[in-house]
Amino acid sequence: MIVKRMIVGLAVVLVLAGLLAVRSLYLAGAFKSIKPHTGCERLVLGGIPGPEDIAIHPITGRAFISSDDRRARAAGRDVPGRIFVLDPTADVPAPRPLARSAPADFHPHGISLFAAADGQTLLFAVNHKAVGPSVEIFEVAGDALIHKESIADPRLSSPNDILAVGPRRFYVTNDHGSRSRRGRDIEAYLFLRRASVLYFDGRALEVAAKRVGYANGIAMTPDGATVYVAGTTDRSIHAYKRDPASGRLTRSFRIKTGTAVDNLAVDSAGSLWAAAHPKLLRFARHAARPEALSPSQVLRIAAPHAEDAAVEELYLDDGREISGSSVAAPFPGGFLVGQVFGDKVLLCRRCASEATPYLDPDLPLERRVADLVARMTLEEKIAQMVHEAPAVDRLAVP
Repeated sequence: MIVKRMIVGLAVVLVLAGLLAVRSLYLAGAFKSIKPHTGCERLVLGGIPGPEDIAIHPITGRAFISSDDRRARAAGRDVPGRIFVLDPTADVPAPRPLARSAPADFHPHGISLFAAADGQTLLFAVNHKAVGPSVEIFEVAGDALIHKESIADPRLSSPNDILAVGPRRFYVTNDHGSRSRRGRDIEAYLFLRRASVLYFDGRALEVAAKRVGYANGIAMTPDGATVYVAGTTDRSIHAYKRDPASGRLTRSFRIKTGTAVDNLAVDSAGSLWAAAHPKLLRFARHAARPEALSPSQVLRIAAPHAEDAAVEELYLDDGREISGSSVAAPFPGGFLVGQVFGDKVLLCRRCASEATPYLDPDLPLERRVADLVARMTLEEKIAQMVHEAPAVDRLAVP
Protein backbone atom coordinates (compact mmCIF):
# COMPACT_ATOMS: atom_id res chain seq x y z
CA MET A 1 0.00 0.00 0.00
CA ILE A 2 2.82 2.36 0.92
CA VAL A 3 4.67 1.55 -2.33
CA LYS A 4 1.51 2.24 -4.33
CA ARG A 5 1.07 5.62 -2.69
CA MET A 6 4.70 6.46 -3.37
CA ILE A 7 4.30 5.58 -7.04
CA VAL A 8 1.11 7.68 -7.32
CA GLY A 9 2.79 10.57 -5.54
CA LEU A 10 5.82 10.38 -7.83
CA ALA A 11 3.57 10.29 -10.88
CA VAL A 12 1.72 13.39 -9.70
CA VAL A 13 5.02 15.20 -9.12
CA LEU A 14 6.27 14.28 -12.59
CA VAL A 15 3.01 15.43 -14.22
CA LEU A 16 3.12 18.76 -12.36
CA ALA A 17 6.79 19.23 -13.27
CA GLY A 18 5.96 18.51 -16.91
CA LEU A 19 3.10 21.00 -16.90
CA LEU A 20 5.33 23.61 -15.29
CA ALA A 21 7.99 23.02 -17.94
CA VAL A 22 5.46 23.33 -20.77
CA ARG A 23 4.06 26.51 -19.20
CA SER A 24 7.55 28.03 -18.93
CA LEU A 25 8.34 27.14 -22.54
CA TYR A 26 5.06 28.67 -23.70
CA LEU A 27 5.60 31.90 -21.77
CA ALA A 28 9.14 32.11 -23.14
CA GLY A 29 7.78 31.97 -26.70
CA ALA A 30 9.31 28.59 -27.54
CA PHE A 31 6.34 27.62 -29.70
CA LYS A 32 6.11 30.91 -31.65
CA SER A 33 6.87 31.04 -35.36
CA ILE A 34 8.87 34.03 -36.61
CA LYS A 35 7.82 35.56 -39.93
CA PRO A 36 10.03 38.63 -40.51
CA HIS A 37 8.33 41.78 -41.81
CA THR A 38 8.76 45.54 -41.87
CA GLY A 39 7.30 48.47 -43.76
CA CYS A 40 10.29 50.78 -43.44
CA GLU A 41 13.45 51.80 -45.21
CA ARG A 42 16.28 50.48 -43.05
CA LEU A 43 19.89 51.46 -42.48
CA VAL A 44 22.30 49.61 -40.17
CA LEU A 45 24.68 51.81 -38.16
CA GLY A 46 27.69 49.94 -36.77
CA GLY A 47 30.51 50.54 -34.34
CA ILE A 48 28.38 51.03 -31.20
CA PRO A 49 29.02 48.14 -28.76
CA GLY A 50 25.98 47.07 -26.76
CA PRO A 51 23.59 49.93 -27.64
CA GLU A 52 21.07 48.76 -25.03
CA ASP A 53 19.06 51.98 -24.57
CA ILE A 54 18.32 55.07 -26.66
CA ALA A 55 16.76 58.36 -25.57
CA ILE A 56 15.56 61.01 -28.05
CA HIS A 57 15.84 64.65 -26.97
CA PRO A 58 12.30 66.13 -27.05
CA ILE A 59 13.48 69.47 -28.47
CA THR A 60 16.63 68.93 -30.53
CA GLY A 61 15.68 65.45 -31.75
CA ARG A 62 19.21 64.13 -31.12
CA ALA A 63 19.44 60.47 -30.15
CA PHE A 64 21.56 59.57 -27.12
CA ILE A 65 22.73 55.94 -27.06
CA SER A 66 23.88 53.95 -24.03
CA SER A 67 26.83 51.79 -25.11
CA ASP A 68 28.64 49.09 -23.13
CA ASP A 69 30.59 46.07 -24.38
CA ARG A 70 29.00 43.41 -22.16
CA ARG A 71 30.73 40.51 -23.88
CA ALA A 72 34.17 42.06 -23.26
CA ARG A 73 33.33 42.57 -19.59
CA ALA A 74 32.08 38.99 -19.25
CA ALA A 75 35.42 37.83 -20.70
CA GLY A 76 37.33 39.82 -18.08
CA ARG A 77 38.23 42.82 -20.25
CA ASP A 78 37.10 46.02 -18.57
CA VAL A 79 36.27 48.31 -21.50
CA PRO A 80 34.62 51.55 -20.26
CA GLY A 81 31.19 52.28 -21.68
CA ARG A 82 30.26 55.44 -23.56
CA ILE A 83 27.31 57.58 -24.56
CA PHE A 84 26.97 58.12 -28.30
CA VAL A 85 24.89 60.76 -30.03
CA LEU A 86 23.50 61.00 -33.56
CA ASP A 87 20.95 62.86 -35.65
CA PRO A 88 18.42 60.26 -36.88
CA THR A 89 17.07 62.64 -39.54
CA ALA A 90 20.43 63.06 -41.32
CA ASP A 91 20.79 61.38 -44.70
CA VAL A 92 23.60 59.21 -43.33
CA PRO A 93 23.67 59.55 -39.54
CA ALA A 94 27.17 59.51 -38.03
CA PRO A 95 27.25 58.25 -34.41
CA ARG A 96 29.91 59.92 -32.30
CA PRO A 97 30.86 59.43 -28.65
CA LEU A 98 30.37 62.24 -26.17
CA ALA A 99 33.43 63.37 -24.23
CA ARG A 100 33.29 62.43 -20.55
CA SER A 101 35.85 62.81 -17.76
CA ALA A 102 34.10 60.98 -14.92
CA PRO A 103 33.37 58.49 -13.56
CA ALA A 104 36.26 56.29 -14.71
CA ASP A 105 34.31 53.09 -13.99
CA PHE A 106 31.39 53.59 -16.36
CA HIS A 107 29.15 50.80 -17.64
CA PRO A 108 25.82 52.37 -18.62
CA HIS A 109 22.55 50.48 -18.88
CA GLY A 110 19.26 52.41 -19.00
CA ILE A 111 19.38 56.16 -19.69
CA SER A 112 16.91 59.05 -19.54
CA LEU A 113 16.94 62.72 -20.49
CA PHE A 114 15.49 65.62 -18.51
CA ALA A 115 15.03 68.89 -20.41
CA ALA A 116 14.72 71.70 -17.86
CA ALA A 117 12.70 74.87 -18.43
CA ASP A 118 15.90 76.96 -18.47
CA GLY A 119 17.23 75.02 -21.46
CA GLN A 120 19.59 72.78 -19.51
CA THR A 121 19.59 69.09 -20.44
CA LEU A 122 20.50 66.41 -17.92
CA LEU A 123 21.29 62.80 -18.77
CA PHE A 124 20.64 60.13 -16.13
CA ALA A 125 22.34 56.74 -16.49
CA VAL A 126 22.21 53.47 -14.58
CA ASN A 127 25.86 52.54 -14.02
CA HIS A 128 26.99 48.99 -13.18
CA LYS A 129 30.28 49.75 -11.45
CA ALA A 130 32.58 47.08 -10.05
CA VAL A 131 31.89 48.26 -6.49
CA GLY A 132 28.15 48.23 -7.01
CA PRO A 133 25.47 49.94 -9.12
CA SER A 134 24.74 53.65 -9.04
CA VAL A 135 22.86 56.35 -10.91
CA GLU A 136 24.99 58.99 -12.64
CA ILE A 137 23.70 62.45 -13.47
CA PHE A 138 25.40 64.45 -16.24
CA GLU A 139 24.83 67.84 -17.79
CA VAL A 140 24.83 67.72 -21.58
CA ALA A 141 27.08 70.50 -22.88
CA GLY A 142 27.32 70.31 -26.67
CA ASP A 143 29.22 67.12 -27.43
CA ALA A 144 30.39 66.61 -23.85
CA LEU A 145 28.97 65.19 -20.63
CA ILE A 146 29.76 67.04 -17.41
CA HIS A 147 29.44 64.73 -14.42
CA LYS A 148 27.36 66.31 -11.67
CA GLU A 149 26.52 63.57 -9.20
CA SER A 150 26.66 59.86 -8.43
CA ILE A 151 23.86 58.33 -6.35
CA ALA A 152 24.30 54.89 -4.75
CA ASP A 153 21.99 53.05 -2.37
CA PRO A 154 21.69 49.45 -1.10
CA ARG A 155 18.19 49.33 -2.58
CA LEU A 156 19.71 49.55 -6.05
CA SER A 157 20.14 45.80 -6.05
CA SER A 158 19.58 45.13 -9.75
CA PRO A 159 18.87 48.42 -11.55
CA ASN A 160 17.87 48.24 -15.18
CA ASP A 161 16.16 51.33 -16.60
CA ILE A 162 15.63 54.86 -15.36
CA LEU A 163 13.08 57.65 -15.84
CA ALA A 164 14.13 61.21 -14.97
CA VAL A 165 11.28 63.43 -13.72
CA GLY A 166 13.26 66.33 -12.24
CA PRO A 167 16.82 67.68 -11.85
CA ARG A 168 17.38 65.25 -8.94
CA ARG A 169 14.28 63.05 -9.10
CA PHE A 170 13.86 59.77 -10.91
CA TYR A 171 12.28 56.32 -11.01
CA VAL A 172 14.46 53.25 -11.50
CA THR A 173 13.51 49.62 -12.08
CA ASN A 174 15.06 46.72 -10.16
CA ASP A 175 14.64 43.80 -12.56
CA HIS A 176 15.03 41.18 -9.81
CA GLY A 177 13.98 40.94 -6.18
CA SER A 178 16.64 38.38 -5.28
CA ARG A 179 20.25 39.37 -4.76
CA SER A 180 21.81 35.94 -5.31
CA ARG A 181 22.53 34.46 -8.76
CA ARG A 182 20.54 31.34 -7.96
CA GLY A 183 17.56 33.36 -6.69
CA ARG A 184 17.56 35.47 -9.85
CA ASP A 185 17.66 32.39 -12.07
CA ILE A 186 14.68 30.94 -10.19
CA GLU A 187 12.77 34.22 -10.63
CA ALA A 188 13.47 34.27 -14.35
CA TYR A 189 12.72 30.64 -15.22
CA LEU A 190 9.65 30.35 -13.00
CA PHE A 191 8.34 33.76 -14.11
CA LEU A 192 8.02 35.02 -10.54
CA ARG A 193 6.89 38.59 -9.86
CA ARG A 194 9.51 39.82 -7.41
CA ALA A 195 10.88 42.89 -9.21
CA SER A 196 10.09 46.49 -8.24
CA VAL A 197 10.23 50.17 -9.11
CA LEU A 198 12.04 52.66 -6.86
CA TYR A 199 11.55 56.42 -6.62
CA PHE A 200 14.23 58.94 -5.63
CA ASP A 201 12.71 62.21 -4.41
CA GLY A 202 16.00 64.08 -4.12
CA ARG A 203 16.71 62.73 -0.64
CA ALA A 204 16.12 58.98 -0.49
CA LEU A 205 15.04 55.94 -2.51
CA GLU A 206 11.69 54.37 -1.69
CA VAL A 207 9.74 51.50 -3.22
CA ALA A 208 7.09 52.89 -5.59
CA ALA A 209 5.73 49.64 -7.09
CA LYS A 210 6.08 45.93 -6.39
CA ARG A 211 5.17 42.53 -7.84
CA VAL A 212 6.42 42.95 -11.41
CA GLY A 213 7.90 40.08 -13.38
CA TYR A 214 11.39 41.31 -14.34
CA ALA A 215 10.75 45.06 -14.22
CA ASN A 216 12.55 46.39 -17.28
CA GLY A 217 11.85 49.56 -19.30
CA ILE A 218 10.04 52.54 -17.80
CA ALA A 219 8.44 55.55 -19.51
CA MET A 220 5.94 58.32 -18.81
CA THR A 221 3.16 60.08 -20.70
CA PRO A 222 3.88 63.65 -21.87
CA ASP A 223 1.59 65.07 -19.16
CA GLY A 224 3.38 63.11 -16.43
CA ALA A 225 0.16 61.50 -15.21
CA THR A 226 0.89 57.88 -16.14
CA VAL A 227 4.01 55.76 -15.79
CA TYR A 228 4.47 52.56 -17.79
CA VAL A 229 6.69 49.69 -16.66
CA ALA A 230 7.65 46.72 -18.84
CA GLY A 231 7.24 43.34 -17.16
CA THR A 232 9.49 41.17 -19.32
CA THR A 233 8.48 37.81 -17.88
CA ASP A 234 4.92 39.09 -17.32
CA ARG A 235 4.72 39.63 -21.10
CA SER A 236 2.88 42.81 -20.18
CA ILE A 237 3.18 46.56 -19.72
CA HIS A 238 1.97 47.81 -16.34
CA ALA A 239 0.35 51.26 -16.16
CA TYR A 240 0.40 53.33 -12.97
CA LYS A 241 -1.28 56.59 -12.05
CA ARG A 242 1.38 59.00 -10.83
CA ASP A 243 1.14 61.66 -8.15
CA PRO A 244 3.67 64.29 -9.33
CA ALA A 245 3.99 65.83 -5.88
CA SER A 246 4.89 62.68 -3.95
CA GLY A 247 6.01 60.42 -6.79
CA ARG A 248 3.59 57.76 -5.58
CA LEU A 249 2.50 55.18 -8.16
CA THR A 250 -0.93 53.52 -8.05
CA ARG A 251 -1.50 50.46 -10.20
CA SER A 252 -4.09 51.23 -12.90
CA PHE A 253 -4.18 48.51 -15.56
CA ARG A 254 -2.01 46.05 -17.48
CA ILE A 255 -1.63 45.75 -21.25
CA LYS A 256 -0.89 42.15 -22.26
CA THR A 257 1.61 42.10 -25.11
CA GLY A 258 2.11 38.34 -25.40
CA THR A 259 5.86 38.85 -25.74
CA ALA A 260 8.85 39.65 -23.51
CA VAL A 261 8.94 43.45 -23.62
CA ASP A 262 12.20 45.29 -22.89
CA ASN A 263 12.68 49.07 -22.95
CA LEU A 264 9.78 51.49 -23.44
CA ALA A 265 9.35 54.92 -25.00
CA VAL A 266 6.46 57.36 -25.39
CA ASP A 267 6.34 59.67 -28.40
CA SER A 268 4.97 63.23 -28.51
CA ALA A 269 1.51 61.95 -29.54
CA GLY A 270 1.33 59.69 -26.50
CA SER A 271 1.85 56.40 -28.36
CA LEU A 272 3.74 53.76 -26.41
CA TRP A 273 6.65 51.94 -28.06
CA ALA A 274 8.46 48.79 -26.98
CA ALA A 275 11.21 46.52 -28.20
CA ALA A 276 10.72 42.88 -27.31
CA HIS A 277 12.19 39.39 -27.30
CA PRO A 278 9.58 37.10 -28.90
CA LYS A 279 11.70 34.04 -28.06
CA LEU A 280 13.15 34.57 -24.62
CA LEU A 281 15.11 31.30 -24.46
CA ARG A 282 16.84 32.14 -27.74
CA PHE A 283 17.81 35.48 -26.22
CA ALA A 284 19.32 33.61 -23.26
CA ARG A 285 21.38 31.51 -25.68
CA HIS A 286 22.35 34.66 -27.60
CA ALA A 287 23.64 36.16 -24.36
CA ALA A 288 26.00 33.20 -24.00
CA ARG A 289 26.95 32.77 -27.67
CA PRO A 290 27.09 35.59 -30.25
CA GLU A 291 26.42 33.19 -33.13
CA ALA A 292 23.09 32.10 -31.58
CA LEU A 293 20.74 34.67 -33.09
CA SER A 294 17.77 36.04 -31.16
CA PRO A 295 14.67 37.48 -32.91
CA SER A 296 13.91 41.20 -32.63
CA GLN A 297 10.48 42.81 -32.38
CA VAL A 298 9.08 46.35 -32.23
CA LEU A 299 5.59 47.13 -30.93
CA ARG A 300 3.51 50.29 -30.87
CA ILE A 301 0.36 51.00 -28.87
CA ALA A 302 -1.29 54.09 -30.33
CA ALA A 303 -3.84 54.50 -27.52
CA PRO A 304 -2.35 52.95 -24.34
CA HIS A 305 -5.21 54.04 -22.09
CA ALA A 306 -6.78 50.72 -21.07
CA GLU A 307 -5.96 47.04 -20.71
CA ASP A 308 -7.61 46.20 -24.03
CA ALA A 309 -5.44 48.66 -25.99
CA ALA A 310 -4.53 47.44 -29.47
CA VAL A 311 -0.90 46.31 -29.80
CA GLU A 312 0.58 46.78 -33.29
CA GLU A 313 3.68 44.91 -34.42
CA LEU A 314 5.74 47.27 -36.60
CA TYR A 315 8.85 45.16 -37.07
CA LEU A 316 9.84 41.50 -36.69
CA ASP A 317 13.21 40.01 -37.59
CA ASP A 318 14.68 36.55 -37.04
CA GLY A 319 17.90 38.04 -35.70
CA ARG A 320 19.86 38.27 -38.92
CA GLU A 321 19.39 42.01 -39.39
CA ILE A 322 19.57 42.87 -35.69
CA SER A 323 19.69 40.33 -32.87
CA GLY A 324 18.23 40.70 -29.38
CA SER A 325 16.44 44.06 -29.74
CA SER A 326 16.27 46.05 -26.50
CA VAL A 327 14.82 49.45 -27.40
CA ALA A 328 12.69 51.14 -30.05
CA ALA A 329 13.13 54.92 -29.88
CA PRO A 330 10.65 56.84 -32.07
CA PHE A 331 11.37 60.10 -33.84
CA PRO A 332 9.29 61.95 -36.47
CA GLY A 333 9.21 59.68 -39.51
CA GLY A 334 10.77 56.57 -38.02
CA PHE A 335 12.45 54.84 -35.11
CA LEU A 336 15.81 53.50 -33.92
CA VAL A 337 16.33 49.95 -32.66
CA GLY A 338 19.13 49.06 -30.24
CA GLN A 339 20.38 45.69 -29.02
CA VAL A 340 21.89 44.31 -25.82
CA PHE A 341 25.03 42.56 -27.04
CA GLY A 342 25.75 43.41 -30.68
CA ASP A 343 27.37 46.54 -32.06
CA LYS A 344 24.60 47.81 -34.34
CA VAL A 345 21.74 50.29 -34.24
CA LEU A 346 18.99 49.87 -36.84
CA LEU A 347 17.53 53.05 -38.33
CA CYS A 348 14.00 52.65 -39.71
CA ARG A 349 12.34 55.56 -41.50
CA ARG A 350 9.73 56.47 -44.09
CA CYS A 351 7.62 53.76 -42.51
CA ALA A 352 4.20 52.95 -43.88
CA SER A 353 3.08 52.36 -40.29
CA GLU A 354 3.84 55.97 -39.42
CA ALA A 355 0.96 57.24 -41.52
CA THR A 356 -1.97 58.89 -39.74
CA PRO A 357 -5.13 57.62 -41.47
CA TYR A 358 -7.41 60.19 -39.80
CA LEU A 359 -5.53 62.98 -41.63
CA ASP A 360 -5.77 61.31 -45.05
CA PRO A 361 -8.65 62.90 -47.04
CA ASP A 362 -8.58 60.05 -49.58
CA LEU A 363 -9.65 57.42 -47.03
CA PRO A 364 -13.28 56.58 -46.16
CA LEU A 365 -14.73 58.79 -43.43
CA GLU A 366 -15.55 55.79 -41.22
CA ARG A 367 -11.93 54.66 -41.17
CA ARG A 368 -10.63 58.17 -40.45
CA VAL A 369 -13.08 58.61 -37.57
CA ALA A 370 -12.23 55.18 -36.09
CA ASP A 371 -8.50 55.93 -36.26
CA LEU A 372 -8.91 59.35 -34.62
CA VAL A 373 -11.13 58.06 -31.82
CA ALA A 374 -8.66 55.25 -31.09
CA ARG A 375 -5.90 57.83 -30.54
CA MET A 376 -7.91 60.04 -28.16
CA THR A 377 -7.84 59.77 -24.38
CA LEU A 378 -11.07 59.39 -22.41
CA GLU A 379 -10.82 63.02 -21.28
CA GLU A 380 -10.41 64.21 -24.88
CA LYS A 381 -13.45 62.20 -25.99
CA ILE A 382 -15.61 63.66 -23.21
CA ALA A 383 -14.47 67.18 -24.08
CA GLN A 384 -15.68 66.70 -27.67
CA MET A 385 -19.27 66.05 -26.52
CA VAL A 386 -20.02 69.73 -25.83
CA HIS A 387 -21.27 72.30 -28.35
CA GLU A 388 -17.98 74.22 -28.58
CA ALA A 389 -15.38 71.50 -28.18
CA PRO A 390 -11.74 72.49 -27.53
CA ALA A 391 -8.95 71.73 -29.97
CA VAL A 392 -6.80 68.63 -29.53
CA ASP A 393 -3.43 70.14 -30.36
CA ARG A 394 -1.39 66.94 -29.99
CA LEU A 395 -3.49 65.31 -32.76
CA ALA A 396 -3.73 68.46 -34.92
CA VAL A 397 -7.51 68.59 -34.42
CA PRO A 398 -8.71 72.25 -34.48
